[in-house]
Amino acid sequence: MDVQRQEDVQEPEEENKKRSLWRELLSFIEIFVIAFLLAQFMTRFVLINAEVPSESMENMIEPGDRLFGFRLAYTFAEPERYDVVIFRYPVDETQNYIKRVIGLPGETVEIRGGKIYIDDADTPLEEPYLPEQWVEDNDGYFFEVPQDQYLVLGDNRNISEDARFWADRALESGVASDKQEAEQYTYVDEEQILGRAIVKYYPHFESLLSY
Repeated sequence: MDVQRQEDVQEPEEENKKRSLWRELLSFIEIFVIAFLLAQFMTRFVLINAEVPSESMENMIEPGDRLFGFRLAYTFAEPERYDVVIFRYPVDETQNYIKRVIGLPGETVEIRGGKIYIDDADTPLEEPYLPEQWVEDNDGYFFEVPQDQYLVLGDNRNISEDARFWADRALESGVASDKQEAEQYTYVDEEQILGRAIVKYYPHFESLLSY
């Protein structure tokens, strides 16, 4: 009788242990699934995870830096001058670029002697973020920014592949058939802007909103 009672007691204990293990396993799976779905939601609708391959935004962003962009930054507001934005490259929208907003919709932008003048202003824009003196392709450019579009340039102007050259790239790639048609690829459409760069997290953490 004692042996039978002992066996009867052991069986429920083993069953309880099994149930407890299953509950722990299901709880772990539930946490994993929730975390996965949350990460998917964040990267699809809230954050853009980007890696910068070139030197066009030095010294703010170096090649190999990884950063987050905020997709909802322009849900209730328009991009402002000096914002650093992530966008679909107008000539090839399969590629994402990162540049700084310089010209706003409806403005004229003139590049003269390494300085930028907005709407025929007498004084140029202040650009303390430029890493070095701008000496390459720094003169003779004039842009009339269409409505709902933006003119963007890299910070490292001596090497940046930006709005100054995109019309030529559109012609070279066959996306545009003539110079007049190619002009539209100079500008970034509002719908092509994916978000505003907000923070660099690799190789070290740094806010990008102060630039």
